[in-house]
Amino acid sequence: MLHFRPRLAIAVMTTMLLASTSAFAATPANTLVMAKNIDDMISLDPAEAYELSGIEVDANIYDRIVRIDAKDPTKIEPGVAESWTVSEDGKTFTFKIRAGMKFASGDPITAEDAAFSLQRVIKLDKTPAFLISQLGWTKDNVDQMVKVVDPSTLQITIAPPFSPSLVLSLLSSIVGSVVEKQTVMQHDQSGDLGNAWLKAHSAGSGSFSLRSWQANESVVLDANPNYREGEPKLKRVVIRHVPEPASQRLMIEKGDADIARDLSPDQIAGLSGNKDVAISVSPQATLHYVGLNVAHKPLDDVRVRQALHYLVDYDGMVNSFLKGQDQVHQTFWPSGFWASLDEKEYKFDPAKAKELLTAAGYPNGLELSLDAANSSPYINIAQSIQASMAQGGVKVTIIPAEQKTLLTKYRARQHQMLLVYWGPDYMDPHTNADSFARNTDNSDNPATKPLAWRNSWLIPDISKMTEAAVEERDLAKREQDYKDLQKKVMDEGPFIIMFQEIKQTAERSNVKGFLLGPASDVVLYGETTK
Repeated sequence: MLHFRPRLAIAVMTTMLLASTSAFAATPANTLVMAKNIDDMISLDPAEAYELSGIEVDANIYDRIVRIDAKDPTKIEPGVAESWTVSEDGKTFTFKIRAGMKFASGDPITAEDAAFSLQRVIKLDKTPAFLISQLGWTKDNVDQMVKVVDPSTLQITIAPPFSPSLVLSLLSSIVGSVVEKQTVMQHDQSGDLGNAWLKAHSAGSGSFSLRSWQANESVVLDANPNYREGEPKLKRVVIRHVPEPASQRLMIEKGDADIARDLSPDQIAGLSGNKDVAISVSPQATLHYVGLNVAHKPLDDVRVRQALHYLVDYDGMVNSFLKGQDQVHQTFWPSGFWASLDEKEYKFDPAKAKELLTAAGYPNGLELSLDAANSSPYINIAQSIQASMAQGGVKVTIIPAEQKTLLTKYRARQHQMLLVYWGPDYMDPHTNADSFARNTDNSDNPATKPLAWRNSWLIPDISKMTEAAVEERDLAKREQDYKDLQKKVMDEGPFIIMFQEIKQTAERSNVKGFLLGPASDVVLYGETTK
């Protein structure tokens, strides 16, 4: 994801909300005003959006063929398609489109719209296209593999022998959004399939439609009266670009915003006595971990890697400067999702670490470098790791850098230890297993470069386990396959997975029903009231 930090915009964002450029007005009763940093937003075309803020907005202006149940992310639920069947060989999926369903324009949704939407993703070939191109779809074959049977029936065919549960998870991602073909093609420019227009307009059937988007200022959404689950209670949602957390806190305290999304733990704590503000907590899918490059001795020794696990003060960090921001999690698939393994095998134990280091031939300890972003909370985590590892005889030198510099170094495999984060692209464990638990080509320039490759961990046998799991059609067996993989990577892998992120949101006490799911595509405004 790309991150930008432009200057704070103080201009009027919508005349309905602000009386002047120098003073905030109380929020209207039928409007939700949200203070949030949205400087990452590049496009609202669901075939192109790959930044967190854009995906979140799209989740509210488009319905998808199927979708993740935001209240129970272990489940896939119907979306534009009310039902589906899978052929005996697992290669053909037939979806029944809901009868009577309409776009925000009032026009009916048909299988033609659904087919066009998927075909369009492949033909545009923007950043998120890989999510469904892995089904074997290309610009040359997608019209044959994604087709209309009749106005209410969509049929897709896949090439690889993927588990049906994975295919449905891929279709539940933001690229599974259904756009209105007629409206989009009316704005086609030189064969761009309406992309230039759809960047800042909408043609969907979600709970809201897009009224306006002014970059680094605001997004304004209007309630969709044709939404299949009923028109939202609030007529409008205004997302104001407020990059400074201190400004967000001031707005939520004064009532100038109904929701503040980016407050620090200290600011959250400072609101604890305010009876007009409530704090909601939602575990996220983002993980924080240390990558260990096994190309460097002594990190090639599994006993050394296990020793380093015992030299991290997990509980100490989440009970101090990470309090309310992270929870301890040590496997590659986050807690709360289907097939997650919640074992916490490691705790801070210098004596156990020294025992393992001695067995590995390092009774007098060793020295290592740790690359870390020079921003909070990463530099704080790095300093804690430095202090706790010293208690086990491991001297750690921290190498701070900007996040983009850090990631460039990581992708080039030039680190020893490196502190970083990871988030899934869709809600199926394969998205993480395919990177943490697969590497069959450890050359300098392989076809793909998963996280295992970045840490020089060549694992042909574990890779076979990953490949088998993605093809397993028995859901219970597939779940166990991923739990076995998580245990294997935790015990042997070059990753010290430490934390799962938690989001804390400040809401005015009259706000109810705002749904902050574990990922950006399950943050929903449609049930919110005030």
